[in-house]
Amino acid sequence: MYSKDQASQLRQTFWTTFGQYIAPQPSAEGLKINWVNYKTGIKHVFFKMQADGRSADIAIEIAHPDTGMQELVFEQFKAYRKLLELQLGEAWSWELHVTGENGKTVSRICQKIEGVSIFRKEDWPALISFFKPRIIALDEFWSDAKYGFELFN
Repeated sequence: MYSKDQASQLRQTFWTTFGQYIAPQPSAEGLKINWVNYKTGIKHVFFKMQADGRSADIAIEIAHPDTGMQELVFEQFKAYRKLLELQLGEAWSWELHVTGENGKTVSRICQKIEGVSIFRKEDWPALISFFKPRIIALDEFWSDAKYGFELFN
C-alpha cells in the first residue's frame, strides 16, 4: 500500500504523463487545449476523467446546485444523445441525481473501465487508451453541441 503522499505523487505523475502524451492533439476546432482540465465554457458542466486503485471513468458531469436546473441540462444532453453516442462510438451510462465525489448531488453521463489501477504503472497504457479516444470524441461532440447549452450559462 502507498502512503497518502506516495499515492498523490503517483496520481500527479500519471496525469502529467497523460497530459504530455495528448498535448500535441489539437481540439476539434484546431486549437491547443488542456485536455486534463477541459473547459466546457458552460457553468456547472464538466468533462471529468478519474482513476483510482480499481477503476477509471470519464464523464460529463452536471453539477448545478439547483437540482431542477441540473435536470434541465441533463434533458438537453438527452436531446443530443444520438449525436453523442455516434461521436463516442458507444453508449454511456446516464445517471440523474447521484451523489458525486464531494457528497453533492450531480448528474453524470459516463463510461467506466474496471480492473485497472492508477497506482500500477503497467496499467497506464490501458488507462491512456481508455481516456484518449473518449476525451477527443467528447471534444468533437462538444464543438457541435455546446451552442445548444449556452442558455444555461
